[in-house]
Amino acid sequence: MDLEHQEPLLEPESSNEIESNEEFTGDGSVDIHGNPIKKNCTGTWRACPFILGNECCERLAYYGISANLVTYLTKKLHQGNAYAARSVTTWAGTCYVTPIIGALLADAYWGRYWTIAVFSIIYFIGMGTLTLSAWLPAFSSAQCQNSTCTEDSNLAQYITFFLGLYLIALGTGGIKPCVSSFGADQFDDTDSEERVQKGSFFNWFYFSINIGALVSSSFLVWVQDNLGWGLGFGIPTVFMGLAIISFFSGTSLYRFQKPGGSPFTRVSQVLVATVKKWSVEVPNDSTLLYEVHDKVSAIQGSRKLEHSDELRCLDKAATITAAEKPLLDTQNSTPNPWILVTVTQVEELKILLRMFPIWATTIIFSSVHAQMSTMFVEQGAVLDTKIGSFTIPPASLSTFDIISVIIWVPVYDRLLVPMARRFTGNERGFSALQRMGVGLFIAILAMAAAAVLEIWRLDVARKEGLVDRQVAVPLSILWQIPQYVLIGAAEVFTLIGKLEFFYDQSPDAMRSLCSAFSLLANAFGNYLSSFILTMITYFSTKGGNPGWIPDNLNQGHLDYYFWLLAGLSFVNLLGYVACAVRYRSKKAT
Repeated sequence: MDLEHQEPLLEPESSNEIESNEEFTGDGSVDIHGNPIKKNCTGTWRACPFILGNECCERLAYYGISANLVTYLTKKLHQGNAYAARSVTTWAGTCYVTPIIGALLADAYWGRYWTIAVFSIIYFIGMGTLTLSAWLPAFSSAQCQNSTCTEDSNLAQYITFFLGLYLIALGTGGIKPCVSSFGADQFDDTDSEERVQKGSFFNWFYFSINIGALVSSSFLVWVQDNLGWGLGFGIPTVFMGLAIISFFSGTSLYRFQKPGGSPFTRVSQVLVATVKKWSVEVPNDSTLLYEVHDKVSAIQGSRKLEHSDELRCLDKAATITAAEKPLLDTQNSTPNPWILVTVTQVEELKILLRMFPIWATTIIFSSVHAQMSTMFVEQGAVLDTKIGSFTIPPASLSTFDIISVIIWVPVYDRLLVPMARRFTGNERGFSALQRMGVGLFIAILAMAAAAVLEIWRLDVARKEGLVDRQVAVPLSILWQIPQYVLIGAAEVFTLIGKLEFFYDQSPDAMRSLCSAFSLLANAFGNYLSSFILTMITYFSTKGGNPGWIPDNLNQGHLDYYFWLLAGLSFVNLLGYVACAVRYRSKKAT
């Protein structure tokens, strides 16, 4: 099924097309001093290694905290299973809300480079604070009884730990919405060869993320479980420092896009102008709508956008009234932007509204993805973690998700894309929407696999008489591998497709904001997961029942929870297909 009526970002015959041997870039990019920048010695894969190195190290730091966080909360801060899972998903959700702050600063004032730089420092301070809370003996107290001592947490440790945790959430808010867009900025949209390379960049960007995550979910989880949490948090802190060094090292090679002013202001101007002109009739001829005559848009850092026939009520904001026409005929006159805006500014808002249904259908996927750091870990903790004399930390099973991604990225980029290109004619093989849809389907299979394993585990617990005992059942934790592998495959299709979609379809001067908008779906997915857990705990424990997810999972029904997510994912997929087939791509000139 053709899920997307894909239009090339620029038509090949467009006068805006620039040959690859042109001296300067054609997309308005500049150097760090604001001067026009030469193509042959900047950007593309010359600059990307520094950005990919930064992302790899930063993700290693992030997953070095998040991958085993639920274990730290339950074993060191003594939170219950459901409460610890809610703490993790709430924090993870916050990490996807704060990008709105970073995106606004990047698009409106600082640009992506300086936003990444400033928030990386905040991130590093948060990592240091977190490490301090786990390292110093002053932040824990030993309680001894009958010559047996157990380490317990105190208020100072709680405060310091969560302060560091939420400083990291703030720091990541300036990096997440900017770094993938900043990497894509290194490829000139007006150059057909660089446009194809940009599609490959998103694949290898996500590959870099998972190389960092691989080290975290295997080596660092083992360090945390066996050598201590101070060292286990300290190593990611060092790598965050390396991420900052890598990023600054490529400065002379980067291409920069100028910030275009507040996106929220421009959107507000369109809405206000529309309301003020509600009684004005929109002309049938779209060429009569207001637009500047220059080759470039009136919005700094943005190309012009072609008029679309959808949401024509918003065109009122760009409709020229009889009273405004004499003013526009005056040389060098500029209309009041709260009364009359350009077609490009109207189209920016139309694009955001068209993307909203696609965005909404990725929330459930984010809830499914969140299970890897919560319920998959708790399920693994009550499986047999012994392989001979070696004990596998439950959180380290996410390594198989990462290995799945690392395998699928080159397979997709080097095999599937060239094969698909022959049939679809799309320069990237699949459209972003087609790619996302495949991933949403695979996510259903992942939840079904987790549910089937849990049914099997509970059956073993009943046969072994372990229902009333809070112990692991004699069923190998390696049986979790299929659900992790399926999640990894779903990521390669849905999450990388989402990166492509929100960068390509967003207005030029709103790319950081749209990246943050994309990440906000992850936040809502984590919050939705927290909400579902809260509701399940409330309703399933009525009447003295242990509930679906008690502290002793042998008495619960975690399988019901996984089936619930599988059902929600199926309904969500149907909604996604309905939205995708109606989507129309943007057209820039």
